[in-house]
Amino acid sequence: MSVQTIPGLPEGYKPGLEGIIAGVSELSEVNPDQDALAYRGYQAHELAEKATYTEVAYLLLYGKLPTRKELSVFEERLSAERTLSKSVSEFFKQLPKNSNPMVALRLAISLLYMDDPNRDKNDEASNVDKAIHLIAKSPTLIAMHYRLSQNLPILPPNPKLSHAANFLHMVIGKEPDPQTARAFNSTMILYAEHGYNASTFAALVTASTLSDMYSAVASAIGTLKGPLHGGANEKSIEMLLKIGDVKNVIPWLKDTLARKEKVMGFGHRIYKKQDSRAPLVKKLAEEAAKRVGDEKIFRMSCLLEEEMMKEKKLFPNVDFHGAVFYYLSGLPVDIYTPIFAMSRMAGWAAHVIEQHKTNRLIRPQCLYTGAKGLQYIPIEDRQ
Repeated sequence: MSVQTIPGLPEGYKPGLEGIIAGVSELSEVNPDQDALAYRGYQAHELAEKATYTEVAYLLLYGKLPTRKELSVFEERLSAERTLSKSVSEFFKQLPKNSNPMVALRLAISLLYMDDPNRDKNDEASNVDKAIHLIAKSPTLIAMHYRLSQNLPILPPNPKLSHAANFLHMVIGKEPDPQTARAFNSTMILYAEHGYNASTFAALVTASTLSDMYSAVASAIGTLKGPLHGGANEKSIEMLLKIGDVKNVIPWLKDTLARKEKVMGFGHRIYKKQDSRAPLVKKLAEEAAKRVGDEKIFRMSCLLEEEMMKEKKLFPNVDFHGAVFYYLSGLPVDIYTPIFAMSRMAGWAAHVIEQHKTNRLIRPQCLYTGAKGLQYIPIEDRQ
């Protein structure tokens, strides 16, 4: 029996808390009526086109866009925080080569807690400090784990490069061209914050117990790991690579739909007509395809998008086109979800700060639907 068919459920019950208001926030507005996303009043797609990720991180943490001087100080601090302690670096070197990148990141975030003398202080100033640690160090953590897993030399952070360009340099092994770095920066902004999504809500539940920022972010990472949340980008590109060629798209889709299997990267729990982030990321993927001189996978994605609209009236979400952009930018598939995590780090941290300002323990109720009135049977009498 499905949840929807259980008799006696109260009117208004929503499986998965769909549409339920669980709190208030000044950080972002996800508008399902207009299929729009704004960060503290600024349209996310405009920020992605015009701002840097560090500007947006500052906006989320401090509530306003920085002046040139404020941004310079903020970026200098982020740059100084990129380096990992010896204990964290040695821990990564001890991990199995095939360890899951998201699990490794979650463990490493917990280790950062050990290095922070103010780890259990939840006042705003201490939490902002923790947020800066996490935003600065998470790209280094992801890049180090990837390089170690491939038996490649570890590249230290480059203080001369931007937040986005430095990450690409540490992963790929060379300084990215300005167009790729700028485009990657834009995708990071679009992933930076998205209301009470599953991973953010997980972080809030942890933070509401007055646990620390690192524990809250570790909870978020564990939630983001799931294929129905952050893992959708990896599954999307794996799907396209499996299809293999433009000529295979329509037969593959018809067969997949006939078997009632999910097509990854399409539809959204909140947006009903369009994911407002997707058009810009699609444009970035198209530009990347032209830059590298290989448009096959982009053409495949466009055809699949067209056919999914015809067949199911479903639009692609940001993960679908984001996966294509990452692939064309030369990024390894198994770090797509960690990239999502390091981009969302600013949003997670800002939510934890907000939660701790006016905290109330998040403790919802569930409706019991099991058996009632049973009597204990001694073990020797049980059948």
